[in-house]
Amino acid sequence: MALRFIGIDPNTGGGNCPAVWVDEERGEIVLQGWKADEATTARTRQDSPLPDTEAVIRLPVRMAEIVRKALDDAEGSSS
Repeated sequence: MALRFIGIDPNTGGGNCPAVWVDEERGEIVLQGWKADEATTARTRQDSPLPDTEAVIRLPVRMAEIVRKALDDAEGSSS
């Protein structure tokens, strides 16, 4: 697996999540975030089923630039 680290929440304490990687072999974005609470998860299920193999996570808006970089990098590596 060729995961390339893109960035971590600049306000995180102790170097923990949220964080973003690009899987260069698959052309995918890998996200680590805060597990959504039951109310948020229940609300998202109204729009999209949530199989056991998936999870709803939260990322702070301040990470938008990091996520954009990951998306741009993934697009470049998948072409």
